[in-house]
Amino acid sequence: MFSTFPNGWPGRGLLLLRFAAGVPLCMQCYSMVSAPSNGSVSWINLAGIGASALVVAGYWTPLGAAALAMIEAWYAFGGGDVDPDHTVRALVGLSLVMLGPGSWSVDARLYGRKRIDLGR
Repeated sequence: MFSTFPNGWPGRGLLLLRFAAGVPLCMQCYSMVSAPSNGSVSWINLAGIGASALVVAGYWTPLGAAALAMIEAWYAFGGGDVDPDHTVRALVGLSLVMLGPGSWSVDARLYGRKRIDLGR
């Protein structure tokens, strides 16, 4: 899915971007799942935990980041008032869909740069 997995400073920046997008959503959804107010666990909170885990690990990053962006947009615009924190995190998720995971990710380990020996 990606032609390059940037390393060095750009790779570290993508790692920080993945943590900035995934950790807050995971913490929020986990707190809602661990203490449900009405006795039931919402499917969107479980999906939020899964999407944020994929993004933080850098595994299936485009899929996880797209799900994260949709969940954050749900939280941003679902309550009637626009929440700027969730809006920014939705935009960060969209940027991760476009940028990819970076070299410090599971995707890079599984699908990253390969050495091709043509044999002489």
